[in-house]
Amino acid sequence: MEDPNIPAEPRDSSSRAIGTGSGFDCLFQLSIRMFQRRDQAEILRLAMESVPTLGPYRALSAYLQRDQKMIEFVGDEHGPPSELVEQLGALDDEDGSVAVPGATWARAFCLKDSGGRSGYLVVTAKAAPGLDELLLLSALAQQTGAAVANAWLHQSEREHSLQLGRLSDELSVMNQRLQEAVADMQHRQTIHDAFTHIVASDGREHEIATTVHELTGCAVGIEDRFGNLLAWAGPGRPDPYPKPDARREEVLQQAAICDGLTRDRGCVVALARSRHEILGVVVLVVPGPTVRPDVRYTLQHAAMALGLRLSHDRNLAEIELRLRRDLVEDLIAGTNDPSVFARSEAVGHNLHAPHHAVAMRWPGRRTEEKLAAAARKASRKLGMSILLARRPGMVVLFSCGQPDSSFFRAVADGMGTDRGAIGVGGRCESPENFARSFQEALRSLRIRQQSRLSNGITFFDELGIYRILGEGDGGASIEAFVQEWIGSLLEYDRRHHSNLVRTLSQYLECGGNYNATANGLVIHRSTLRYRLRRIREISRIDINEVDNRLNLHVATRAWRILDAT
Repeated sequence: MEDPNIPAEPRDSSSRAIGTGSGFDCLFQLSIRMFQRRDQAEILRLAMESVPTLGPYRALSAYLQRDQKMIEFVGDEHGPPSELVEQLGALDDEDGSVAVPGATWARAFCLKDSGGRSGYLVVTAKAAPGLDELLLLSALAQQTGAAVANAWLHQSEREHSLQLGRLSDELSVMNQRLQEAVADMQHRQTIHDAFTHIVASDGREHEIATTVHELTGCAVGIEDRFGNLLAWAGPGRPDPYPKPDARREEVLQQAAICDGLTRDRGCVVALARSRHEILGVVVLVVPGPTVRPDVRYTLQHAAMALGLRLSHDRNLAEIELRLRRDLVEDLIAGTNDPSVFARSEAVGHNLHAPHHAVAMRWPGRRTEEKLAAAARKASRKLGMSILLARRPGMVVLFSCGQPDSSFFRAVADGMGTDRGAIGVGGRCESPENFARSFQEALRSLRIRQQSRLSNGITFFDELGIYRILGEGDGGASIEAFVQEWIGSLLEYDRRHHSNLVRTLSQYLECGGNYNATANGLVIHRSTLRYRLRRIREISRIDINEVDNRLNLHVATRAWRILDAT
């Protein structure tokens, strides 16, 4: 039975040709046929089939040693005994007798080659062969080993050729990548040299924008921290340049998370930073969804150059700030010096926007430092931009935009008590008006502290006529005026838990209109008539007389401010 792993060779008359001439002639012909084969299994099969032509012998099996193991090629339906492999191992790559059950004579012929690889051809017979037959069998084994080695060499050459082909392809790819890497490094060196020159020559923002445009071919804008345009290069400049919207802070924070770069509506935004602080922005108009690596590299260097440029400007402004008086004190004193804008930018504040002065006091000794910390924390929580300074007994700040009652609550949380007071001055559009807003904040603070409800926040814009009446004597004359005109009604309300003063105030605010007053108080007209009659009886004042009505109206307005409910 033939081994199914060894392809069968056609059984033609040539396969028996070794028996038609002398043994060595036939062996020579067999050797030629073996060396024409390129498959080791075919060579072994040919050798095993040729053994019977040399005499009354049978090829039991053939072995090849590969990777320290004997690979077996069985020649017939009777497989060799398992202990045969152990006997072959003991022969140590030499010919030798082996024990095969049922065979009178059995010998293993070593199949050697020049490379040190080996194998065995195991032959059995009913009687020991003569010297000539043994020599023929040895010669067959030698030729078989040489043919196997030759086939192995051809196979190795084919594998080496394939491997060389693969290596050649890989080398071509590596050369291409190397050329691309060299070109990329040269381009990066050009980018690096361009921005190094800008930094060394103290180049301004427009030089940075022009360089970015030349290197990328894209339009580019340079902005400050607040979105104001500093320079533009390339086509398509927006006119007017768009103001920053509510998404700006979100975009900047996203860029900070993404290593200083992010996309925003068809543009790539790169942050110019000093340490972790954002100083400016490079905005590159990039068509398409992807950004080339060289464009990204250019943006990173541009942002670095811009950061150095803006950081240098800020350092100069900070030096000037140390030589001048404190910025907030200058604003309180009143100034129209244009340098305040650069100085405010040096501390990260946009002074171009409308502001309100804010004066704050909290009870306790030396609370200014704690109050300042609470105010800063509250402003960060509410997204407010402020300039802050401490003064004896109070904290003063200028807020970009008007704070509301939530600011008071946030400060009170920071202080641990709501017993403090805050006064907010009127809106000021330019630095020369800050002093006026500060005085208004002080007046609002003083009115709040002197009112019946002394804690809370008071806005100068909501004081109404009290803006005028609240000056001069700290509000004492207003208190006297209120007591003179509606004091008796206040006392009556206090004792009887009534609402005569509120009714009178609503009546005067509605210009004496009964229907509007009743609707505003959510009472019936008859109830309103009764209350107005009681007001006349208690105050002994004719509320229909023009001068009396004016004084009563002013007194109720002042009462609302003083009561500050």
